[in-house]
Amino acid sequence: MKSNEYKGMTDIELDKKLKDLKSELFNLRFRHASGQLENPVSIRLCKRDIARVNTELRARRAK
Repeated sequence: MKSNEYKGMTDIELDKKLKDLKSELFNLRFRHASGQLENPVSIRLCKRDIARVNTELRARRAK
């Protein structure tokens, strides 16, 4: 997702999205370690999405 899409979400939705992304990252790392991950770039994309959500949450809490 783009960072503009995260700006339209509420804090509760962002928290839920963050939890979902972290569990997805765990699953991707597990599949990578077992050799079943077809696209290793998906790990990087998931990390970037997590960073985008964290950035938006911190910006809102700083206000």
